[in-house]
Amino acid sequence: MRIGILGLGRIGAFHAETLSGLDAVDSLVLTDPFADAAKSAAERFGADVVDSPEALLATGVDGIVVAAATDAHPALILAGVEAGVPVFCEKPVARTMAEGVEVLKAVAGRDVPIQIGYNRRFDAGFVNARAAVQSGELGTLHTVRSTTLDPAPPPAAYIASSGGIFRDCSVHDFDIIRWVTGREVTEVYAVGGNRGADFIKEAGDADTTGAILTLDDGTIAVVSNSRHNGRGYDVRMEIHGFQDSIAVGLEDKLPLRSVEPGVTFPAGPPHDFFMDRFTEAYRAELTAFTEVVAGTRPSPCTIEDALEAGWIADACTLSLHEHRPVTIEEVRQA
Repeated sequence: MRIGILGLGRIGAFHAETLSGLDAVDSLVLTDPFADAAKSAAERFGADVVDSPEALLATGVDGIVVAAATDAHPALILAGVEAGVPVFCEKPVARTMAEGVEVLKAVAGRDVPIQIGYNRRFDAGFVNARAAVQSGELGTLHTVRSTTLDPAPPPAAYIASSGGIFRDCSVHDFDIIRWVTGREVTEVYAVGGNRGADFIKEAGDADTTGAILTLDDGTIAVVSNSRHNGRGYDVRMEIHGFQDSIAVGLEDKLPLRSVEPGVTFPAGPPHDFFMDRFTEAYRAELTAFTEVVAGTRPSPCTIEDALEAGWIADACTLSLHEHRPVTIEEVRQA
């Protein structure tokens, strides 16, 4: 099949590399507002380059991958749907939930699949954790802990336009909690602080946060996030039930050092970048998209899924700013 990629920044170029290595993909067509970025990627992967999204869709691509700036996501999703071409779009669907809801309304009833990029759903550890929950082998769940700690903050310009740590970072934890447990979040309470880069505080954001999520069956989920984790990129999950407890991310590249006498785990070297931690997950995610394009599977992460994680992020943001518990229904109806 022939896949188009719109946006050739860091993640777009990474997707181009991944797609070029998949057996199902015969050729790539690339476009980016910065022509040099598209040209450079095309030379690396033997792809064709066009000068606009319209020109890309006119080449007869079988599916498109949207890796452009967030503000462009709604229009590019809708352009793909209007052309009848399956769409893979990096999260978020749109900069705001209101815009995301409008996209959902605009594509309602259209028989064009859309997959939103939440790569943890394709990580082997998280896949196994979900299977353990679904099998019932853990018994009734009572506690989930989910962690995402970045080794260093992104640039100030990114922070200023990201929508905040809950929307650009914690949202991955929110999505994977929903996916692994099969439950919905009903209420949140969030706290946060700033112990590092001044530009994060100046943007009205926090660099380190914690959130307590109450799930609809009474399970408690604890989410921990930070822009500062000097040892590396730390993504983990613990799921505790009445019969057993399991963990995702307890492996030799875990960026955590034990001080117990005689303990050598983890052996390292630590993960230091999300593309390192999730290389195989990204490959599995885009392989899944080729199956969506081929019509052999439904979208594994729909716009509705992405919006549910977004509502949780909005609730946590409001909770942080107002120092109180917030229900998901409150932000959904705002």
